[in-house]
Amino acid sequence: MGVMLDRDQLETFATIVAEGTFERAAVVLNVSRGAVSQRIKLLEEALATVLLVRERPVVPTPAGEVLLRHVKAVCMSEQAVMTALRPVLRDGAFLPVAVAVNADSLATWFPNVLRSLLTRCRIALEVIVDDQAHTLTRLTRGEVIGCVSTECRPPAGFQAQALGTMEYRCYATRDFISQHFPQGLTVAAVLRAPAVVFNRKDTLHDALLQSMFGFAVERYSRHYVPASGTLLQALRFGVGYGLAPVIQVEALGSESGLVEVASAHPLAVDLYWHRWEHESVLSQEVTKAVIEHSAAALRSRSALD
Repeated sequence: MGVMLDRDQLETFATIVAEGTFERAAVVLNVSRGAVSQRIKLLEEALATVLLVRERPVVPTPAGEVLLRHVKAVCMSEQAVMTALRPVLRDGAFLPVAVAVNADSLATWFPNVLRSLLTRCRIALEVIVDDQAHTLTRLTRGEVIGCVSTECRPPAGFQAQALGTMEYRCYATRDFISQHFPQGLTVAAVLRAPAVVFNRKDTLHDALLQSMFGFAVERYSRHYVPASGTLLQALRFGVGYGLAPVIQVEALGSESGLVEVASAHPLAVDLYWHRWEHESVLSQEVTKAVIEHSAAALRSRSALD
């Protein structure tokens, strides 16, 4: 007979991961710190494996990541059953659901996903914002049920589906271009002019300069503005030049006040939706909404080539 997992132990395990410490988990669960430790000890002994890395914050081990996905899948399955059994229930609890999305998607097409989900599903949605090259880590750790990523290959136990391509172009105001790039984007001008990039994880601007000059350019000044809408506003203020999604700039029309700086060097970023290989009914609803609204907003790779 297989190992029977204890519900209290599983809840304690998931709460520790969510809260980051044994102490905060004890407060949330309204039990003692010792009780929390004892539950995790018994759970690890039952599974004969270490589930948590005792750091600050506490993080799951690879085995813990697998268990965390199981716990969240069970919670969503139970919620789906309760909804089916009590379809007229209006005052039940909302099920917490988390997804990871890059900032540019959140600023452009993903709000339609939110509207679709939150008007149809009884969920308390958490949207975790991270760079599109790093969201997949959130999924494999069990922090979210799905993520928008640039990685085309899913890890073991997951599946991926192409969403479309986000096209980026480099923009600045006419005054900025006149002041900083009178001879165009030369290496010398790039080393002097301030760029506007999202954060230190953002490598798009580096990729642009690499494509233009054929070699990496690293020692250029940059402003870090980790909010897609505010980054675009910084470009419109004329404080720098940088990359922005074409659909975001086109939505402003002539009011954007921006012109292209390097029209011959657009960047195309392919996006994929990663989710668990065995999805719950609720997770399937999330996937359906993501695929539907990304298809309406993102371009196909063939259309850009």
